[in-house]
Amino acid sequence: MSLLSPRVLFAMLVGFGAGGLLATPLGEPWRAGAAVLAAAAFEGLLVGPLWRLLFRFESAPAATLESAIEDDARAVMGFDANGQGLVALDVDGQIVQLLATLAPDDRARGARIRSGDVVRVSSIDAARNRCTVRVPES
Repeated sequence: MSLLSPRVLFAMLVGFGAGGLLATPLGEPWRAGAAVLAAAAFEGLLVGPLWRLLFRFESAPAATLESAIEDDARAVMGFDANGQGLVALDVDGQIVQLLATLAPDDRARGARIRSGDVVRVSSIDAARNRCTVRVPES
């Protein structure tokens, strides 16, 4: 599949064209063979290594708040009787605090969340900086 990538196809076509022009003095069957060899050499010896060198400098994509669903968060304060409180969540190395609401089934069971307890994020509303959490299974 990598032979079908646009970069490889473009490099092979440039190498084929340049090799064909340089091999003009050769006869016709030899000229085509030289162009094919030049295409492979241009991709394998120049473009491919240069591309790999450049990609060593790429960074990891940034994580968004929505990517933290199903991650663990720590309660910053105890949740009130309505099952609401504040949690801290690590998103891409940055601590983000969100208003959290305990899931309805955990509230119905009477689960209590105290400061420092670990909860699992089940949904996030990034626009309002809120989330829904549940008590993780032990």
